[in-house]
Amino acid sequence: MQREEKQLESSIDVLINQVGDLKKSLASFIYKLENEYEHLTWPSVLDSFALLSGQLSTLNKVLKNDKTPLLRNQVIIPLILSPDRDEEIMRLTEGRVPVFSHEVVPDHLRTKPDPEVEEQEKMLSTEAARLTPDVAQKQIQSLNKICSSLLEKINKEERESESGGLRQSKPTFNPADTSALVAAVAFGRGLSNRRPPGGPGGQPGSGGMMSGGPSLQQVQINMGANQQQMGGLGMSQPGQPGKMVSNIKTNIKSASMHPYQR
Repeated sequence: MQREEKQLESSIDVLINQVGDLKKSLASFIYKLENEYEHLTWPSVLDSFALLSGQLSTLNKVLKNDKTPLLRNQVIIPLILSPDRDEEIMRLTEGRVPVFSHEVVPDHLRTKPDPEVEEQEKMLSTEAARLTPDVAQKQIQSLNKICSSLLEKINKEERESESGGLRQSKPTFNPADTSALVAAVAFGRGLSNRRPPGGPGGQPGSGGMMSGGPSLQQVQINMGANQQQMGGLGMSQPGQPGKMVSNIKTNIKSASMHPYQR
């Protein structure tokens, strides 16, 4: 008898420690959800769920252990009921139960659910028993189809969001080429200093207007040389700015003269 009592006490101590760890993990997870939800990440949530799942699995293993006595065979009987405040109960329950009176004993020592919950369980059990295997299989297939459709939509949204993020993050220009173009336009960096050969008609090309091109004096000298080479155009007369005097002799005939008249 004493051996069974010691085994029961040791099993209860182990269960109390396991439940205490589980309670701390739940409290930490609830605190994160309520106070750190803005910075909470999905991997952190998965880690919290994994920790809770592991602790629940360990607790079930302790309950199913051969050395753990069947707690359902143990009966708890309240020996003293008092409406006065009990500090020991406050400490054991962490302030949740201040008194152990006739009002709270039925709730805390209840071994069965509330009558309303029992009634709902009976209704659900009755409805489940009325279903035939064919109807149950059809409902299962319908539920699986709905779940598959929802999962497909969720995966599609995730793929679209990932592809959209990749498209937005992909650069549409080359920073090196942009920097080289700006340096060439603003400072003439990377441009050639050689002037291109003359264009049609012996006129020099328009290249070299940027860095490395001829100065204003060189342009005026070249223009004078070109005017001497052409020889067909004279300088403007003084007093008539912008009007050029032609040295080419032309025969102007009257428009009234017919070319076949003799």
